[in-house]
Amino acid sequence: AQVGPSGETLIEYSMNQALKAGFNKIIFIVSIKTKKAFKEKFGNSYNGIKIKYALQEFNPELRDKPWGTCDALCSAINAVDCPFVVCNGDDIYGEKAFKILFNHLKNKSTNATLGYKLGEVLSETSEVNRGIFQVKDKKVIEIKEFLGVSKENLKEKGLSENDFCSMTMWAFQPPVLRLLNEKLIAFKDKHKGDRKIECLLPNELNELIKEKKIEIELYPTNEKWFGVTNPED
Repeated sequence: AQVGPSGETLIEYSMNQALKAGFNKIIFIVSIKTKKAFKEKFGNSYNGIKIKYALQEFNPELRDKPWGTCDALCSAINAVDCPFVVCNGDDIYGEKAFKILFNHLKNKSTNATLGYKLGEVLSETSEVNRGIFQVKDKKVIEIKEFLGVSKENLKEKGLSENDFCSMTMWAFQPPVLRLLNEKLIAFKDKHKGDRKIECLLPNELNELIKEKKIEIELYPTNEKWFGVTNPED
């Protein structure tokens, strides 16, 4: 969907912000449904930066839909050869967001994420799902998914507008992909008869944190987030 004054899509805003911050590779994770549209719009480069495509596939005889966000990310495992940021294609995260994570990856060997204030990232029109961070010593110790969150039901869910939540923007070192892929293989094996269940990235990251296999540093941000969750947005 073209939303900008010059017909920009949301993903173009993110790419422009990422390239300005210093990133120099682009990988699109696409499906059978979206690959053609992406290739027609972007081809193999964007502003002189090469684009790679990673295809998230599934067997329609065994499944009604793809295996979820962890599976989506792991489908790019052969395309990633350096520290990287992963984010949604239908969100704008803000220019500083990319710069914060770029600087982290440049200077540190840990993983990182951004914490947005929950009150700032709720939909005006409908309920949304949000992953809430528990933080200790500036590190994420738990990611808990809350479903159907709105400004009206924060209190009954035990949440506040000042809680830090994930907007699915992560800075990862390459070994994280291998660890996530191991989780994904085990998940698919465990649920091989299920046509709908999804392997979700926050859940698997939460497991890796609990197992002390990864560390994720949290950077609070006041950046304005905008996303298209529903058509009305």
